[in-house]
Amino acid sequence: MKRRGSYPRRRFTIFTRPWPTPATSCTIYKIVPEFPDIVVYIQALDKRIQGQTLQRVQIASPFLLRTVNPPLSSLEGKKVVRLRRLGKRICVGFEDDLWLVLHLMIAGRLHWRDGKPKELKGKSKTIAAFEFSSGSLTLTEAGSQRRASLHVVQGENGLQALDPGGAELFDLTLDQFAAILQSANHTLKRSLTDPRLLSGIGNAYSDEILFQAQLSPIKLTQKLTHEEIERLFAVTKAELSKWVGILHQNSGTKFPEKVTAFRPEMAVHGKYKQPCPRCGTKIQRIRYAANETNYCPTCQTGGKLLADRSLSRLLREDWPKTLEELESIKTNPRDASGKT
Repeated sequence: MKRRGSYPRRRFTIFTRPWPTPATSCTIYKIVPEFPDIVVYIQALDKRIQGQTLQRVQIASPFLLRTVNPPLSSLEGKKVVRLRRLGKRICVGFEDDLWLVLHLMIAGRLHWRDGKPKELKGKSKTIAAFEFSSGSLTLTEAGSQRRASLHVVQGENGLQALDPGGAELFDLTLDQFAAILQSANHTLKRSLTDPRLLSGIGNAYSDEILFQAQLSPIKLTQKLTHEEIERLFAVTKAELSKWVGILHQNSGTKFPEKVTAFRPEMAVHGKYKQPCPRCGTKIQRIRYAANETNYCPTCQTGGKLLADRSLSRLLREDWPKTLEELESIKTNPRDASGKT
């Protein structure tokens, strides 16, 4: 007879091999608009608000506006005279050298509609609305966390205070690119996505760049050969240019609404377990924090599997080192060590 409050004993199984995972993780990993997305946003905005007057601004989230001087209201009644990109930020220049600077962060997205915007409500996903003489631009942010930011600054000095300092890739020579890349001994993935080194490259397009360059995401920058750096430099420019063209073509004359880092045209990013378009090997991944790196083990790492940080910490010596070991584990009920 069981005592009140007691519970039957239960057996727990500790798995010592990778468990099944969904074919894609698009829904759980965070997406930040990068260089191609921001460029296409700016191109679309340039056609709609260049030379237009900002008539009214509405802010629904108190977390959005990060500056108080100059006041946001100082932009009302002024014309847009210039648009530019600052890293992953969209900068809208107004008369009197005032700048509206938007950072969409993870879940922020822009939308355009003809006519006046609706009045904003507190619990709506729409957290800001900008009414121009030509139509209205709204900013939405999904989820409960408010990370998107809006700054109003004066002049070039105000803009530079928001600049993380990364170099613009298309302004660099090969020697300058090499010097920046090898200024510290980090992994290629980290260096490409570090906003203090290079401007505008993030998680998604760095995967595509490294795949096309046939380089491992964890290769240390100071171990790169001159030929590898030269190839990476050329591929990075080519990939960013290619994706600007693809995104522009996809949106056409419409405002870009579907801004996502997971696209069917991509070779490896978001393609976990799908065949590599070059060699047919299944795409693998490394997961860490809220990001993941996708890569082809045949094309990029010489057949070596890169240890997933969370799984390899748990599995330790049972982590498969090669594709052959991984397939062996998948096809056998017991791994090589005989554990279940």
